[in-house]
Amino acid sequence: MDKFRMIFQFLQSNQESFMNGFCGIMALASAQMYSAFDFNCPCLPGYNAAYSTGILLAPPLVLFLLGLVMNNNVSMLAEEWKRPQGRRAKDPAVLRYMFCSMAQRALIAPAVWVAVTLLDGKCFLCAFCTAVPVATLGNGSLVLGLPPPELSRLLARVPCPEIYDGDWLLAREVAVRYLRCISQALGWSFVLLTTLLAFVVRSVRPCFTQAAFLKSKYWSHYIDIERKLFDETCTEHAKAFAKVCIQQFFEAMNHDLELGHAHGVLATANTASAAHSPSDGAEEERGKLHGITDQGTMNRLLTSWHKCKPPLRLGQEEPLMGNGWAGGGPRPPRKEVATYFSKV
Repeated sequence: MDKFRMIFQFLQSNQESFMNGFCGIMALASAQMYSAFDFNCPCLPGYNAAYSTGILLAPPLVLFLLGLVMNNNVSMLAEEWKRPQGRRAKDPAVLRYMFCSMAQRALIAPAVWVAVTLLDGKCFLCAFCTAVPVATLGNGSLVLGLPPPELSRLLARVPCPEIYDGDWLLAREVAVRYLRCISQALGWSFVLLTTLLAFVVRSVRPCFTQAAFLKSKYWSHYIDIERKLFDETCTEHAKAFAKVCIQQFFEAMNHDLELGHAHGVLATANTASAAHSPSDGAEEERGKLHGITDQGTMNRLLTSWHKCKPPLRLGQEEPLMGNGWAGGGPRPPRKEVATYFSKV
């Protein structure tokens, strides 16, 4: 159990590196999923395009949502977006930075799926086989003698070599090479555009908005750290609260049992005094409660933290700037959280 706890704490302390590695694993998994996927084109007019569109778009959407679900910052972003204004202002730039940071990682696996699909060419061949220029690539003199429904039915079978019977009109290998060439050109274009876009977002954008970028990055980290420290403080308080309650319960039960079996007034008095004299451990646990010793007060405390978080200032003597920075900048949020608990 201790090993799992150490691994969990390591992942929490190295969340960014873990998420980058997880996104890389998902990207490799998406490529392996496509190679293991059994692509079966229906080879029917009207169904080919729908099937290919689903294969091209549905798995990337699932991978994108999975990438967001596996990111712990999703709940933090939703909480920060929906929380009441209270005594702490909400900065839209910070929310945008958090969302863009999550979206960039979550888009890696879908981009790999789309790129591999286009470079393979099967999906594009199935979707656009009915749009092959037969007059240019095949026997154009026979096209005029075929009705459009019959021509579409014939061309829709191009991805299926076992049932294609239109070599007299258009050689299947010619149509396959033509469509795969276009698909691979689109695939490499998609890879190039995605790489350029990633370069612009990761490298060029901070150069033009460096100050806003640094502030958004700092406060997004602050929100993440503050949330973790608040959870740790609540965990410590809950543990101390439960330990004191259990100790009081056993002491009271022991006191009742001793009273029921006592045969002298002196023994009863000694037992009562022993039951009501708290041990050093109980006093230590009581010190961790910060004076919050009942359920109603704790519920009001948690509601107050959600509705009106304390303002981001550590001392009244430090004037607040227009952008919310006090003095030389706020210190780590652990004191902010501890101060909040101690003043309630």
